[in-house]
Parts: sequence; C-alpha cells; structure tokens
Amino acid sequence: MNMNKNTYENRKAVIIGIIVLTGLLLVTRLFFIQVINKKYVLSATNNVLRYVTQYPSRGLIYDRNGKLLVFNEVAYDLMVIPRQVKTIDTNEFCRLTELTKEEFIQRMHKAEKYSPYKASVFEEQISKESFGYLEEKLYKYPGFYVQPRTLRKYPVPVAAHTLGYVGEVSRSDIRKNPYYKMGDYIGKSGVEKAYEKELRGKKGMKIKMVDVFNREKGSYMNGRYDTLAVPGNDLYLTIDAKLQAYGERLMQNKKGSIVAIKPSTGEILALVTSPAYDPNLLVGRIRSHNYNLLYNDTLKPLFNRALLAMYPPGSTFKPLMALIGQQEGVLSESTRYACAGESALPIKCSHNHESPLNLVHSIEQSCNPYYWNVFRSVIDNPKYGSVREAFIRWRQYLLSFNLGKTFGSDLLVERSGNVPLPEYYDKYFGKNVWRAMTIRSLSIGQGELLVTPMQLANVVTIIANRGFYYKPHIVKGIKKEGKIIPMEYEKINTMVEQRYFGPVIEGMHLVYSGEHGTARWYAPDSISMCGKTGTVQNPHGENHSMFIAFAPMDNPQIAISVIVENGGYGSKYAAPIATLMMEKYILGDFKKPWFEKKILEADLIHKKTTKE
Repeated sequence: MNMNKNTYENRKAVIIGIIVLTGLLLVTRLFFIQVINKKYVLSATNNVLRYVTQYPSRGLIYDRNGKLLVFNEVAYDLMVIPRQVKTIDTNEFCRLTELTKEEFIQRMHKAEKYSPYKASVFEEQISKESFGYLEEKLYKYPGFYVQPRTLRKYPVPVAAHTLGYVGEVSRSDIRKNPYYKMGDYIGKSGVEKAYEKELRGKKGMKIKMVDVFNREKGSYMNGRYDTLAVPGNDLYLTIDAKLQAYGERLMQNKKGSIVAIKPSTGEILALVTSPAYDPNLLVGRIRSHNYNLLYNDTLKPLFNRALLAMYPPGSTFKPLMALIGQQEGVLSESTRYACAGESALPIKCSHNHESPLNLVHSIEQSCNPYYWNVFRSVIDNPKYGSVREAFIRWRQYLLSFNLGKTFGSDLLVERSGNVPLPEYYDKYFGKNVWRAMTIRSLSIGQGELLVTPMQLANVVTIIANRGFYYKPHIVKGIKKEGKIIPMEYEKINTMVEQRYFGPVIEGMHLVYSGEHGTARWYAPDSISMCGKTGTVQNPHGENHSMFIAFAPMDNPQIAISVIVENGGYGSKYAAPIATLMMEKYILGDFKKPWFEKKILEADLIHKKTTKE
C-alpha cells in the first residue's frame, strides 16, 4: 500500500515538473518575441510601414584619359501596392500621371498579377520636375508612393555600342539571380552588361512609417533597421574619347567599322561601328519607343559591326600568307613569281606592275598570282604526307593569329569568323579529291575565309609587335576602395618566328612610301606608317573597301583596321580613314590633309560623294 502511494506521488511530481517547465519555456519564448526580437513587431505593423529600396548609384565610366563618359542622374519610380489602393478619383489620377484610363487599368492589372501585397513599378523614370508636382498630390492615393533611383546620362554621345545600355530586369534575370527584384535595372549590353557586378553596387533599405493618408511620418525605430546602399565601382575604359568621336565623324553616312588597338597592351583605343546612335536615346521613359525605332531601322544601327560583322579579308590577308610561307620554308625575301595580269590563270591580277616581283614588292603592289604561288607551295609541300595534312598545318597558323575563334576577354559579344575545316571540303568536293587549285581563292583572302574587324585589327597588331599580342580588351582598370586596379592579360605568341616579320613590314611600309604603293597618296611627312589595302568582293553590290595599318613603323603606338562597306577599292575610303585616325592619335592636333574634307562629306548611304 505504501509502495503504491509512493509511486503515485513520484508520478505526480514528474507531471507537475513537466507542466512547470513547459510554462517557463512558453513564457521565455513570449518574452523573447514581444520584448527582445522586433522581427514580429515589424511583421505585425506591416500595414503602417513602407519598405523603400535604396538603389545604389551605378559606377561611373571614364575613358583612358579620365574623361567622364557615363554618369548618373536622379529619377523616380511611381510604385503601387494593389491591396492598399482604395477608391480614388481615377480621372484626376490619370491627369496627374499623364495616362489614359485604359493604361491605368492595364497597369493595375499587371501589378495585381505580380503580387497584390508587394510593391511593383506603376510608372517608371519620372523626371525631377514631374516628381515635385506629383509628390504634393500623392497623399490622396493610398497604395501609391514614389521611390528614388538613378538614370544613366552620356555627356559625350559616343561609343554607344561599347558602353551599352541599362534596362529593367526580365523574369529570366530574376530566376537566374535572386539579387534582382521586379523593377530593378540591369546592364543589357556592352560594358554595362559585361561588368554588371562591378557597376551595380549593393542595394540598401529604409523602413518608413506612414499614416492612413499614405503620408510619411518618419523612419521606423529611428532607422535602426535601415541599411545603406553601397555605390558601384567606377570603370576606366581603354577607349580614347577624342579618337572615338573623330572616328565616328569620319564614318558618318557610311556603313562599316574602325578598330584601333595599342599594340603593346592590347588596349582598344577606338571601337567604331557605323551607323551608330546617341546612347541618350536609350535612357528614361523614351527608351522603349526609341529602341523599337532603332531595331526596325533598315540600316541596323544596333548591330555592332566591329565585333559581329564578318567579311573575307581580301588582300589584307597577303601579309599573313607571306609570314606562313616563310615559316614553312617555301618562301624567302628573294623569291620571285611572275604575273601575267588579267590574263593570269588561275588567279588574275588587276594591278599593272612590273614582273616578276620579290616578296617585299609583292606586298607593296598587292600581286594576286604571287600569293597563289605561295599558297600552292604551302599546301603542296612534299614534307607533308598529303594535301589534307598540309592544309591542317596552314589552318593551325591562322588559329595562332586568333582567326576562326573568339578572344574571350571582356568583349561581351563577338563572332569567331570562319577558317574552314578540311571536313568542309571533304563534304563539298569529296574526300581526297580537293587540291590547292580547288581552294585557290583562300590564297588571296576570299572563298570561305571570314574575319571580323576586331580579328583583322589584331592581325595587324601582331605584325606591328613582330609575332605576339595581348587579348584586345575594353576596360583598362576598375576603381576599388580609391585605387584603380589595372586589367592584366597574358602575352600570346604566334607560330611565326620574329625574324620573318621584317620583309613583311618593309613591304607594308612601301604601301605608303613606295613609288607604286597602293596608299602612297595619303602618306604623312612626319610619321612612318605601314599598311595594306584590301578590296573585298561583295556579291550583293559594290566591293568593300578595307585597310589595315600601324604606326610608327619602328615603335608602334596604334594598329588599326578599317572597313567601309560598298566603298570600292581599299585605297579609296578605308586607307585615308585609317591614316587620319593614326595621325589624330599620334599627333593630337594636326594639319588637316586635303583628303579629310572628302571623307567627311562622302555619303555612301545616300550615294553622295565629293569630287576626287
């Protein structure tokens, strides 16, 4: 009996202990929730608090000399929380926001579809002037409030394709990166997209108290839970703004591109694509309208020809063919080949010159049959077991000059061009059927061979450097914590030895200085320049005018490629444009040569040209 009584008392004590312990835990938890942790207070008072995102200012963008190219200007977004919108005077609100009633209904439906409880953008990018008037009336419209943000501005309207533009994030952007929310902006193209993480900064948050009339009554808890926005990092581009602007002037009313590179570093000095557009057109509330106009323009001003257009290199390929021939041991400086002019078979020559020519003068006078013979010597070289094996070796040389592939630097969009594979000819002509004669058009840079203007500029950079290059890039440095961190790229050597570049450079120098040089009319007195003209066959119209060059000859500061679509001979438009660009960069202010006016006034789009 005593034993049962003791057992009962023990169980009673255990149960009481459990109840007391549970009570203590509940009291402790309630104390923590109600007194210590304010998280639940915030949640409970959500209906009287407004969470305002603090957008950071995007990093500024400068040119290589510190000239400001992109800055920020304040603007405002009108936000809406659908479930907080009460009965309002819709007509007055539409007059205030300059919207139609149909637009108001559509936007409310879109906001409701996104979330009835979360804020979304109702009207974006309101100017400072409009904001002042709107702010006075907004208390009448519960559920609406204004949120500050910044817009990009371009004090120097150049390099639109390079700089790119900023736009609202898509649902795809949000799925890829949870950092972004509906209504955020993101870099959509160019440098703005390639360096988005560096430029965007870090968002902050302010919690505001509002009354029943939607009027702000100060910060919640004196800003204890607010976070500051962190500005983005500034970028310093490799672009020279003055050279870029001059290049865009020269290419006005022409289709084509200019790419200029500093050979010793791979820094892109100018990246001109034409037709171009004012980057300010893609900013603010007019962006969508202007984008559609540009997109539907038949001249394709949004298309980045410098990085995406592909052309046969034409005669600008001959210096590279001369380098390969020397490296393969089938060509020397004294090698001569005869030329029969227009009657030559299988490759004709349209230039009237003495014959035979040696290597140096073959470049000066751009002899087609000469380079057919060099190509045949490479492809039919008996040291290889087959034509296919020799062709693969020839192709490897081109790949070492970065033809047929992209650079993989900070050039966000680029194409690889085309260096045909032997399998292509196997399929087209049949395996073990094709020979050097079959693919002879490659010898003079025609046929299936395609290059981009950027690749062409890099080829002449390699020649200027006597065999090496750094990947062409557009950003010189990133400013972090007050210091500019420079971009660094590895030095890349080609398969051609340095000793073989001398004769090629001498021949390119004669293009300017020789008695029969194809650019001799444009040679300046003060700078020793080297170049090569190209006239590229175009099945859709007049030939393309092409030119590659570098200067000075012995201490290169600039290498350049110029392509003027439907410009005819390489010496007609591309050569003088390249010459003017090099003079501008090296000399700064220089005495304007006779041909500058001709280039500036030439209108190849509307078929208006000045007299020679």
